[in-house]
Amino acid sequence: MRTAKQTLTELLEPFDISINGSKPYDPQVHRDRFYDRVMAEGVLGVGESYMDGDWDCEALDELITRLLRVDFGKQLRPVKMIIPVLRAKLVNQQRRAKSLRVGKQHYDIGNDLYSRMLDRRMTYTCAYWKDARTLDEAQEAKLDLICRKIGLKAGMRVLDIGCGWGSFAGYAAEKYGASVVGITISREQLDFARQRYGHLDTEFRFQDYRDVDESFDRIVSVGMFEHVGPKNYRTYMRVAERCLRNEGLFLLHTIGSNVSRATTDPWTEKYIFPGGVLPSAVQIAQAAEGILTIKDWHNFGHYYDRTLMAWYENFHRRRHELAAYDERFYRMWRYWLLTAAAGFRSHRNHLWQIVFAKLSGPVEYDSVR
Repeated sequence: MRTAKQTLTELLEPFDISINGSKPYDPQVHRDRFYDRVMAEGVLGVGESYMDGDWDCEALDELITRLLRVDFGKQLRPVKMIIPVLRAKLVNQQRRAKSLRVGKQHYDIGNDLYSRMLDRRMTYTCAYWKDARTLDEAQEAKLDLICRKIGLKAGMRVLDIGCGWGSFAGYAAEKYGASVVGITISREQLDFARQRYGHLDTEFRFQDYRDVDESFDRIVSVGMFEHVGPKNYRTYMRVAERCLRNEGLFLLHTIGSNVSRATTDPWTEKYIFPGGVLPSAVQIAQAAEGILTIKDWHNFGHYYDRTLMAWYENFHRRRHELAAYDERFYRMWRYWLLTAAAGFRSHRNHLWQIVFAKLSGPVEYDSVR
């Protein structure tokens, strides 16, 4: 009878990956239970066994990149993992009753962590590195790119759906003279945004996007659509259409997937983004059909690899300042940041900025890059 170790070793060999090999991307196994966990639990077992110290890898990001390029996860799909997929297809996992989970589990874990990992404005989304040298420069370039894409002018009223720690709202108010309403479902983000940008023409609310029913000249949503879920995409577009004035523009900044899915991988669902799902281009277009019209679609996912590696370097370099987090948390966070970078490096994931208008809205639109 073949052992789990033999099976996994042979599965990896065609991709030039050797367990306990000498290459930087070869996994180094410390405990033999690793093999059974991976074969029994699939992707979840890979991540949890890493968190528990069962294995290590010097170039973890490169290992995962190689595995994603060949969709290796398909070979590690235990039968029981079908259940979460079926549940996601049958039940709205992002309904109101569950919508606050990600705020509590991910965004509220501590501003001490995020302030050491992110740029000076606390911008937790893909940076725009086109002409930038540092993370601070690249994040400001991204914020300015958004403002230019929506033709932002002084006095315009803007809705920021999923405002995070307020970086876009603060930048738009400070640099462009806009009046910005930012909504979030994270208490930590809300308090931080109010304290940092409260002196500007900004208003920050703890509010579900479905409850907004006001008129705005412009709407932006930067890195929030990944939490909406396929069963709510059309509702989301209707909210945007309802709140957008006739001549307005709506910019959606989101990570995107090559394929349509009902759920994310089980490790990310359990430890990082509960209820998170990356939309496909088809899902976005279908959600907007008959509600909004697409004026521009910009893909710069290759910049997310660089952004995530910059976050990882900050996090790793300042690890000694984060005594409140134990070794298992450090390994979890390292695993997430580096595997996320691999997702973009392997072209499995993308970063899209899509500009929408109402069906009766402006006809002319010049793309901005």
